[in-house]
Amino acid sequence: MTVKTSISLTDEQDAYARSLVEKGRYPSVSAVLQRGLEMLRHGNEVHDAEIGALQALIDQRRSSPFVPLEDTADDFLAAVGRAD
Repeated sequence: MTVKTSISLTDEQDAYARSLVEKGRYPSVSAVLQRGLEMLRHGNEVHDAEIGALQALIDQRRSSPFVPLEDTADDFLAAVGRAD
């Protein structure tokens, strides 16, 4: 089900959304905005997981001896599933 709604965009936002449609990345401005909302919704879930992983590492490091920064960064990236 879809719902029609009215929104206001800045000139820059409108131009950007229309440019994405013109480039063929989306079929309409509505599709651009729908995708943006989906990204925000799912992005918050990812963001919350990243914050949780970072907090866990901070807590672990506070109770552990000094660890080189490179090791900490690798642990964080692995915890959030972004390690290469």
